[in-house]
Amino acid sequence: MLLIPCPYCGPRPEIEFRCGGEAHIARPQDPAKVDDAAWGDYLFLRTNPKGVHAERWVHTHGCRRWFNALRDTLSDRILATHAVGERRPDPPR
Repeated sequence: MLLIPCPYCGPRPEIEFRCGGEAHIARPQDPAKVDDAAWGDYLFLRTNPKGVHAERWVHTHGCRRWFNALRDTLSDRILATHAVGERRPDPPR
């Protein structure tokens, strides 16, 4: 079982968490002025990298707080986690 290090509660089993998708997606400043194509891109287009990926996670069966994680999509390892609003850490080498 994968252990995910919650920045608030410490390492917990993966069954306590849910992934919320890609992290650091900027919402358009004025959504009413965005055309349909750009709004669709904002809602649906995400990167799908092979390697390190920044994601949002929620500790649903714990503190219920959101945080960001760097996950290696090749190995499924969580490389680092940090609280929302904190600077994104560099991935370990």
